[in-house]
This record gives sequence, C-alpha cells and structure tokens, in this order.
Amino acid sequence: MNKIYTEKAPAAVGPYSQAVVVNGMVYTSGQIALDPATGELVGKTIEEQAEQVMKNLVSILEAAGSKPEKVVKTLCFLTDINDFAAFNQVYARYFTEKPARSCVGIQALPKGAICEVEVIAAL
Repeated sequence: MNKIYTEKAPAAVGPYSQAVVVNGMVYTSGQIALDPATGELVGKTIEEQAEQVMKNLVSILEAAGSKPEKVVKTLCFLTDINDFAAFNQVYARYFTEKPARSCVGIQALPKGAICEVEVIAAL
C-alpha cells in the first residue's frame, strides 16, 4: 500500500491519508471544501464548495499518478439533497467519463461543509 500526500490538497484532519494506492487503484479519502494553504472552509454555496472539493480531488489524483478521466466510482455526500442539481453541474465538468456514483443526503459534515466527495480511480 502506497500512501499519497500532496501539499496541493488539504492535509488530513484526522488519522488517515489523503489517498492510498493498492493494486493499481487509487482510493481517496473524502474531500470537503478546505483551502490547502489555510485549512479553512472555502465558499458558502454548493457550487463554491463543490468546485473546491473537485480541485482537491484532482490534486490528489495527480499526486497518485491518475486523473479524473480514470475515476471509476464516486461517493458524494450532501447536507441538503435539494442541492443535487446544482452540485451535478459542477461535478459533470470534472467527471466527463461518467463513473459509477452514489450520492446521499446526510445530516452534517466536518467543519460545517455542505458537500464531500471520495473517489476510486485507476492509475
């Protein structure tokens, strides 16, 4: 197992890695809209936060030797499922290959975030 770390994405806020690579696959930890430089939450709207989440994921994928086009599965969490359509507009710009996906509404996320995404990608 190879642990992935990049300064271009936020450091883990707990005892976990940004991602790990196992058997040619990248498994990212869930990303919320944290600024990599400050560790502070970015944006108030679903669009603003989703954009930062996607940037963080792209940075982690690149550090692992992958890219969004190689993502095979995503898991998305929204604190307001009514944000589904607006979230999808940002998501669709990054995941053009339309990987398998789950998207669930949940009660709360760390640091008051309103969306979180994790991905599985091929190298």
